[in-house]
Amino acid sequence: MADSLVIVESPAKAKTIGKYLGKKYIVKASMGHVRDLPKSQMGVDPKEGFQPKYITIRGKGDVLKELRDASKKVKNIYLAADPDREGEAIAWHLAHSLNINEEQACRVVFNEITKQAVKEAFKHPRKIDMDLVNAQQTRRILDRLVGYNISPLLWKKVKKGLSAGRVQSVAVKLIIDREKEINAFIPEEYWSVTAHLKSGKEIFEAKFYGYENEKVELKTEAEVQELLRRIEGKAYVINEIKRRERRRNPAAPFTTSSLQQEAARKLNFRAAKTMMVAQQLYEGIDIGKEGTVGLITYMRTDSTRISPTAQEEAKKHIAEAYGEEYTLSEPRQFSKKEGAQDAHEAIRPTLVGKEPASLKEYLSRDQMKLYRLIWERFIASQMAAAVLDTVTADIAVGDALFRANGSQVKFPGFMKVYVEGTDDVQKEDDKMLPPLEEKQEVALAEMDPKQHFTQPPPRYSEARLVKTLEELGIGRPSTFAPTLDTIQKRGYVALQDRRFIPTELGEIVLGLMEEFFPEILDTKFTAKMEDDLDHIEEGRAEWVKVLDDFYQGFSKRLEVAEKHMQEVEIKDEVSDVNCDKCGSHMVYKIGRYGKFLACSAFPDCRNTMPIVKEIGVKCPKCETGEIVERKSKKNRLFYGCNNYPDCDFVSWDKPLPRSCPKCSKMLVEKKGKGKNKGPVVHCSECDYQEETS
Repeated sequence: MADSLVIVESPAKAKTIGKYLGKKYIVKASMGHVRDLPKSQMGVDPKEGFQPKYITIRGKGDVLKELRDASKKVKNIYLAADPDREGEAIAWHLAHSLNINEEQACRVVFNEITKQAVKEAFKHPRKIDMDLVNAQQTRRILDRLVGYNISPLLWKKVKKGLSAGRVQSVAVKLIIDREKEINAFIPEEYWSVTAHLKSGKEIFEAKFYGYENEKVELKTEAEVQELLRRIEGKAYVINEIKRRERRRNPAAPFTTSSLQQEAARKLNFRAAKTMMVAQQLYEGIDIGKEGTVGLITYMRTDSTRISPTAQEEAKKHIAEAYGEEYTLSEPRQFSKKEGAQDAHEAIRPTLVGKEPASLKEYLSRDQMKLYRLIWERFIASQMAAAVLDTVTADIAVGDALFRANGSQVKFPGFMKVYVEGTDDVQKEDDKMLPPLEEKQEVALAEMDPKQHFTQPPPRYSEARLVKTLEELGIGRPSTFAPTLDTIQKRGYVALQDRRFIPTELGEIVLGLMEEFFPEILDTKFTAKMEDDLDHIEEGRAEWVKVLDDFYQGFSKRLEVAEKHMQEVEIKDEVSDVNCDKCGSHMVYKIGRYGKFLACSAFPDCRNTMPIVKEIGVKCPKCETGEIVERKSKKNRLFYGCNNYPDCDFVSWDKPLPRSCPKCSKMLVEKKGKGKNKGPVVHCSECDYQEETS
């Protein structure tokens, strides 16, 4: 007979924990929050000490009734929501709804959902931590004060459906400021000169460095011609050779932020998708005979700390799988990021021995991709450093100096398992130079001068934006994914080639925010608010005072905005395309995934059309249509006939305007796989294939 009730947030988590605890425990799910501020009103009165007015969330009545009925049949009630501020707040709301004494030891927390961790946690229940609850309450009330005061203004002055928030406003500002930088950027010309040199039968590259050991930048073609004139007919002599051994250490195991960034780079996952899949891995997956197991530790963390037990398990696995030389003599410690709460371990696999390949039949495609990423990153973080041999050769040509670099992996170390990705284009020179000696003369095979232009700063990708927000101290691990989702849903920004671009609406709203609420957009102010929330959590600040300090200045700005904010009319850009349903002009609109065409007769006609781009290839199926670029519902690029639906030709690979020389069928261009590989041209029918440079 069960004598204890355990309440978690989700059915998946309930299922996993229920198997570990046995028949004496009833495990039920609250399905997230059961109470919240009302949607129809502010729900917070600044004149009454910011006391929130909580109500039962619509649809949660039956859930609460089930929990109340179950609570009457047991002696003990345990609240086992996630181990963070939001989880603590859920536990507090449940305690209120079920009349549980807050001073009672009813709260159970664990960083990983494994049998050992869960059973150990239930040996040490504690009372609800009101500092954590108040930190979460303060964030919720701050967002309500900002959103429910500014949003109605934007609805009235700009258009319905808009919203404003502390973190989302800063994110939009970063994207718009970057666009301004790009538009204001003036490219500067510069040149590179590469000498292809021959030593014996081997050819290697050396780039112009400068004159007489002083680095010189070549800015114009005239300077390049002067260089070529000065070195014409001169001997190429090895002046100096430097050899050294370089050690390269692995990246730290994942935090929430770094996981979102790397999943965006390597898996093309949106931040929201990364967190959804990570939640599934954390809450538990049925892996056959072993039942349901939580495969990773808690995925909302800013810490790179790893438990000694996990480090020891990793060392044992590395020794068995790769050899003793790949293990560490002493556990590696990663530096703690300034401002990190360090409440939980880094994100790591709970069972080190569960290699990704062993779980293939139990995980979905996305779960496998993310689990593999987490597993490999963790294992690599506990492996020995990689050792590289590097060689630098300086070649004198008269008074000019050329420099050749080469490197070779001497010992792969952690690189055998995993190498961190990057947002920036980096080409690692892993070519070794041929054997060279000082004073040796080498022959010139070819001289290659090239003109270049400096590039503007890149637009923000999701990964780069998350990294920037984290560096500025804006938001916390749990806020990044919903923030990026919100600014797209509101139409403030759009994704184009996986990079954020601002919309006209976003620029208008930001302009109004800058004029009337500049402190909301001040990164230092917003970062300070995050610090204040941390101080409340740590018991070093009083939550009502933090809210009052903010509201005093905010309320005055609100009064000014209500009086002086002007109405803004947003006019649609008319296209030269007519609606195929009613004949009206189509207008350009910007949605979550970029521009599209909508009928100007809306709401009488709700027709929309994608903006298609012809690629100059005739449809091979109907032979009358043109192949155009399209995007799937998941924003993936594909190619189809513009005669659709009469012609249903589609291709994920880009069709080319030439035929296969082997069978005369259509050639397509496909992305290459592996390191430094460009696109591959192959036949859509036969085995013909060619690589492109």
